[in-house]
Amino acid sequence: MYRFATEQLLNWKQRSHRKPLIIRGARQVGKTWLMKEFGKNAYHETVYINFDNNSRMQALFAGDFDIKRIVTGLELYVGHKIDAESTLLIFDEIQEVPKALTSLKYFNENASQYQIVCAGSMLGVALHHGTSFPVGKVEFLDLYPMSFFEFMIAMEKKQYVELLQTGDFDMATAFKQEYIDLLKYYYYVGGMPEVVTSFSEKKDFNEVREVQQRILAAYEQDYSKHAPNEVVPRIRMLWNSIPAQLAKVNRKFIYGLIKEGARAKEYELALQWLIDCGLVHKIHRVSVPILPLKAYEDLKAFKLFMVDVGLLSCLSGLRQVTLLDGSELFKEFKGALTEQYVLQELKTLKGVQIYYWTAESGTAEIDFIISNGSAVVPIEVKAETNLQAKSLKTYYEKFNPPLSVRASMVDYKKEDWLLNLPLWAVERITENLT
Repeated sequence: MYRFATEQLLNWKQRSHRKPLIIRGARQVGKTWLMKEFGKNAYHETVYINFDNNSRMQALFAGDFDIKRIVTGLELYVGHKIDAESTLLIFDEIQEVPKALTSLKYFNENASQYQIVCAGSMLGVALHHGTSFPVGKVEFLDLYPMSFFEFMIAMEKKQYVELLQTGDFDMATAFKQEYIDLLKYYYYVGGMPEVVTSFSEKKDFNEVREVQQRILAAYEQDYSKHAPNEVVPRIRMLWNSIPAQLAKVNRKFIYGLIKEGARAKEYELALQWLIDCGLVHKIHRVSVPILPLKAYEDLKAFKLFMVDVGLLSCLSGLRQVTLLDGSELFKEFKGALTEQYVLQELKTLKGVQIYYWTAESGTAEIDFIISNGSAVVPIEVKAETNLQAKSLKTYYEKFNPPLSVRASMVDYKKEDWLLNLPLWAVERITENLT
């Protein structure tokens, strides 16, 4: 298994003025594996501390923030001296000991020679409970499920990734059926590392679903353990409504699909909890697609996507034959899976803001509007090769963007104002953000 985030970690290690690094991400996206693998390959030694149900760490960090005292306690805990220059300190599930989170400020100010990487599955939730967060004293790395490129590498198709990275689309198009087949697998398997590992080893679709169901069950347990009791049923109802929300032609989130008569105010806490855990992505509408996009954000209109396309297909009850053989009954939901997949790919791109746009009259909609701060690019998503749609043309005539992107199963082709980008190459979209 290979994660592109490893390169970000190596860049962090090489900086002279690095700060403690916090890896954010939903449970089971591979944070612990990434930290340990990075420590094993880039350091002489790794000290791994898991704060979950760790009474000794609770006691150690209950005192003052004298870093010398804390390091001595860590050395006693692991049974040997810690050499700051050659050791990676890993603090896992750090949200379980809030004062350990606060201590990162003092490590940064008074003992910056120590190289610390942290993670916490429920970190976003923990930050809302009065934790003294070390603002400005830490760095962040957001980790998501494995992207399609990472999935291909796990499937021993690294050469296909390298081909796309060269930008040689003439050659890539010659092998497009291989890419299309792999993408179908990805829609079913998704990018959760445990699921990808299982599939890469056994190619067993039934086992894929079993592992995904275990992950979904673990998320349900998180609701009960961490969320306020009165919010738990609403979290569950909102979460379970996502497939129905995405199955609509207009994928704007509608509270009435959770239950009849549901109102936004009733589900605000439930929605925020899911966002803070990294389990859903909330994508807002922009009223006008010009820079800065944030200034034109419509806070009342949004789409909600899940953390992973494979978990979406599992939660939706899609069977292998339906997905891979392309049943006619599946046509509508294929669009939902495709839009989920594209959003998931866009989330892995660093420094990219993601919105969507609809005309005030509702007669036109662009699935995604992205920006890197210097350009605004509209993206229309099509699940197949049927490109009969007026929205992108309407958008172009109204706003005249220098580039528009259509992501579909059509071959790569760049025209004056339109880039036809194959769905299996969506990760290459940043090459056009200039």
